Amino acid sequence: MEEDTERGGAMNAMEEHCRDLLQNWRQQLNLNRREQGLLAGALKLLDRQLDRLQTGTLRISVFGRVGVGKSSLVNALLGQKLMATDVAHGCTRQQQAVSWPRPVAGLQKVELVDTPGIDEVDAPARARLAARVALHADLVLFVLDADITRVELEALDTLQTTGKPVLTVLNRCDCWPEDQLPDLLRSIRSRLPAGLPPPLAVSAAPRSAVQLNDGRIRSREQPADVGELEIGLCRLLERRGHSLLLLNSLRQATTLQRQLEAGRLQRRRREAQGLIGRYAALKATGVAANPLMLLDLAGGFACDAALVRQLCSLYGLPLGGPAARKLIRQLSGQNALLGGAQLGLQVALGSLRQLLLLAAPFSAGLTLAPAAPVALAQAALAVHTTRRTGRMTARWLLEERGRGRRLQPGPATLMRRLAHSNRGIVELMQEWPQPQNRPPLPSLLP
Repeated sequence: MEEDTERGGAMNAMEEHCRDLLQNWRQQLNLNRREQGLLAGALKLLDRQLDRLQTGTLRISVFGRVGVGKSSLVNALLGQKLMATDVAHGCTRQQQAVSWPRPVAGLQKVELVDTPGIDEVDAPARARLAARVALHADLVLFVLDADITRVELEALDTLQTTGKPVLTVLNRCDCWPEDQLPDLLRSIRSRLPAGLPPPLAVSAAPRSAVQLNDGRIRSREQPADVGELEIGLCRLLERRGHSLLLLNSLRQATTLQRQLEAGRLQRRRREAQGLIGRYAALKATGVAANPLMLLDLAGGFACDAALVRQLCSLYGLPLGGPAARKLIRQLSGQNALLGGAQLGLQVALGSLRQLLLLAAPFSAGLTLAPAAPVALAQAALAVHTTRRTGRMTARWLLEERGRGRRLQPGPATLMRRLAHSNRGIVELMQEWPQPQNRPPLPSLLP
């Protein structure tokens, strides 16, 4: 028992440390005016998420088709009818948030959010609605009232792309015969996207037929049966509530960071293309104009080295120590065969040009004409080697940034550190994996 308490205390301390580092990262986030405009929405969402993390406020969004009983489910969890309901048609037209009166250890507040139905709009609008609901929630309850449909599967796919946890709930179980309900639950479970837990069965607003004194038959509302869902939610939130808030904050910050870096890397790509072009032109001009082969080689190496230093500065990775040696080994290893052939050609062309120039006085200048194409060939070869060196350097720098090597640890790095020390975070990440939405590396290369 004492060991579990100590382990829990250590985990909480690590979570607090990561929270502080994340807050510090947000405060030190340097954005220019253009980036602030492009990422205004994402920044606002992140700030709200960080506020909820700081105050211990967790949001649960209830999501699903029109008429599946989302508002009834919220009322059943609240224990009172605060949300308008309609037996025939959906009543919710916009998101409505209310506080869950049940206390949850480790959290100051839990909010239940009722959302509009997803089947009254077309597919693109439905996807946007699902994404918006997920972005504003820490946990999503996806409500069904029958076997899962194509529209619901599409919405679930969208929810999963956000990386937010999703629990499926089968409502109106009282409408199904007892012998058919297990088959229905198995059918839903078999069609759910991989990684989602099995659905929970509830009856938010059950009704039964009652015969009146005059012989008429009327339906009468019965007490709600949401005990399994309520117990499951409380267990999850008590064990993982704060971890869930922190994980969602890190994931949202990671998404923002990737959006920011994608834009910056695209701009750096254009700047890197300009750098490589300028150094390639400089090297080609020097090689073509210089008649001495040794100076060609020395000038070419110096030009490539300067290009590598400029690219490292552009991508914000200092070149020194082990990093420099690693880059040199990679450049020399991958360029060994081609570089040797290029060096041989350069030596051969340089020697040929020197012979032609030395023979010019004895041939009345006739050998100067063949020397010009040789110089152009040397210049073209110099351009090719410089561009190859620049592209390989840029690839290495991008891969290093992808591994988290930065001057300041970002949210993704913090998430990995937290996962190494917090078993609860690991379990949450395994149950609801984060999608990989990085832009492909070739699209970022100059």
